[in-house]
Amino acid sequence: MDSGKPLAHMADSPHYTRCPKCGSGSLPADQSLPAACPACGLILAKYGVAVARAASAAPFDEESPAAAHARDAFAYLNAAVRHIPARADPATLWARAALLLVLALWGMRLIWMDYRDGEFFTSFLHGPLLVFHEAGHVIFRVFGEFMMVAGGTLGQLLMPAIMCGALLLRNRDPFAAAVGLWLFGVSVLDVAPYVFDALHPQLTLLNGSTGEQGGHDWMYLLGETGLTKRAQGLGWITHKLGALMLLLSLYWAGWVLWQQKLRLDNPVEEVTRI
Repeated sequence: MDSGKPLAHMADSPHYTRCPKCGSGSLPADQSLPAACPACGLILAKYGVAVARAASAAPFDEESPAAAHARDAFAYLNAAVRHIPARADPATLWARAALLLVLALWGMRLIWMDYRDGEFFTSFLHGPLLVFHEAGHVIFRVFGEFMMVAGGTLGQLLMPAIMCGALLLRNRDPFAAAVGLWLFGVSVLDVAPYVFDALHPQLTLLNGSTGEQGGHDWMYLLGETGLTKRAQGLGWITHKLGALMLLLSLYWAGWVLWQQKLRLDNPVEEVTRI
């Protein structure tokens, strides 16, 4: 016979509408001891107590080391993104505000350029990005043909990404990191015309050839992966991702400057951060 304490728990056991063992719906209205399922003989009150004990005795799930590291890394990154320097220099603040205005106007112009006909390639920034693009081919050639071709795009994307990460995590300068993110968005915009062009090649390449005569990276990459027919849709997505990154960078930089201005106006009070 069970002790008094378990019996007290049995009195508070749940009321079942169906047998938890066999699923029978023909259960007695009074399910206190010694009521049992007429189909399989399961004693309902004892079963309820056993389930409750198992639930209360089960240890809490411990956070895995990988999850803990991911949580700590996210917290560190979040703090770095929202970091505001303790001192705000008025001259630097207004100089950066002027730079932000230039980047905003320039960025809007770049976003509105038609990626379908390569208009973006008339931009000044296409030249510097092309240098990193060609360097990427050289760096990644040791990993085989596919990676060598993809290395051009990777090279021009990694340059601003590394710049953004270094300025954010090492220099603790979120405004400068936002400028790096702006360059990353511009680099993604620069990739979009190549992706879009892969289906019906029309772009004029460095060697002066056009269309299928020249061939470019994304004709090969999408051909190798069987995605050539989706080139124009992927080009559209690439362009929108670049625009999103660019707009996000402007918002981030603007927020940092606004927080610095608040700190400048209220040097004693703690600035509220979003």
